[in-house]
Amino acid sequence: MATYEAFDQGVEVKGQTVLSIVEEAMGRFSEAYQERAIQALATEGITDPEPDEWYPQQTWLNAFETIAEELQPHVLDRLGEQLPEVAMWPNDFDTVSQGLQSIDNAYQQNHRGGEIGYYEFEQTDNRTGEIICYNPYPCLFDRGLIRGVARQYASVDAFVFIEETGKTCRREGDDTCVYTVYW
Repeated sequence: MATYEAFDQGVEVKGQTVLSIVEEAMGRFSEAYQERAIQALATEGITDPEPDEWYPQQTWLNAFETIAEELQPHVLDRLGEQLPEVAMWPNDFDTVSQGLQSIDNAYQQNHRGGEIGYYEFEQTDNRTGEIICYNPYPCLFDRGLIRGVARQYASVDAFVFIEETGKTCRREGDDTCVYTVYW
């Protein structure tokens, strides 16, 4: 399965997620970036997204791909990094490990309707863990998301570093990427 291709055509994304990324995260870059994201959604048939509505994930992924192509792929990394700050996120914990485990909870709450994928985190050492990303989102978005969550819960003196360590990668058409996270 390639990046930007939903695992299941019945999967939907919650409108609040769409709004958080387009209005909050893209708005942090510039008004022009935000407007381009709104145009990408409109091209896919999503105009005036409502927070409690659900939208086809494939449509959302198509808009994501347009944003990456037109505004440069590094934007996806920065969007992922901001997501824990702008999205509705479980936050009843205070450790990096718990934060990284929460990625899957947030993902499951904001997607529905078939095979949506997952994020699976395992702590492997005192300040190290591994996270498997099995979803159709771009690698850069997930790297930013993982870094953003880890930084949010790491001590101020910690250096958060993410390294792709798996044998598969979505950039090469696989379904998963595996990252080692150090904090």
